[in-house]
Amino acid sequence: MRNVMVYTVFVVLVTGMGLLSGLTNIPGDWYQSLQKPWFNPPAWVFGPAWTVLYVLIGLAGARIWLKAPSSIAMQIWFAQWALNLLWSPFFFGLESPALGLAVILPMLAMILVFIVKARRIDQMAALLFVPYAGWVAFATMLNTAIFMLN
Repeated sequence: MRNVMVYTVFVVLVTGMGLLSGLTNIPGDWYQSLQKPWFNPPAWVFGPAWTVLYVLIGLAGARIWLKAPSSIAMQIWFAQWALNLLWSPFFFGLESPALGLAVILPMLAMILVFIVKARRIDQMAALLFVPYAGWVAFATMLNTAIFMLN
């Protein structure tokens, strides 16, 4: 029963906080006016993609919490999550691709380090972060392109 509760708390909190961050920093006219690269996906892709990723992030966090709550991997999980929550307010809220880039680069690094550290504790937790790493690598390219074009 404890495990179910831990998984539920992680998934609900991560998904809820992620969605709240997105809903309070909605791209507006400023974002619409920016030059974007050819590989910018349609707006409808972001909501479903992030929802799935939030669930995976929560599941990975719960797995590490249950096995090694005081580990470096868990500390890195919290660090990447804090950076994740900062990106939307910095990029959209402050209307700053430069600040977004200053957040997303260390976030991507923390995600990759988490995969390495988590693999030693729980292989599945590390694997759950692989789609997240791919998406954030893509988002980093997108953020960089928007910064350079504007």
